Amino acid sequence: MSLNKKTLSLAVGASETLVATVKPDDATDKKVTFESSAVATATVDNAGKVVGVKAGIATIAVKTTNGKTASCAVTIT
Repeated sequence: MSLNKKTLSLAVGASETLVATVKPDDATDKKVTFESSAVATATVDNAGKVVGVKAGIATIAVKTTNGKTASCAVTIT
C-alpha cells in the first residue's frame, strides 16, 4: 500500500487527487478508503481528491480492507 505523494501543499480552494497503489499487483481486493485527520482543514473523497478548506495541516490516510495503510501530510495555505 502506498500513495503517490508523502507530502502535499495546496491553497485554500485548490484540489489534487492522491493515487493509492495496492500491492501485490494481483491482489484480489484493491478497495481502499481515504480519511482526513482534520476535515475543517482538508477534505478527501473516496477517489482520493483532496480539497483545501482553510489554512492549516492535515494528514490524509488511506487504508485497505485488510488493514494496510499509507498517509500524506497536507499543508493548506
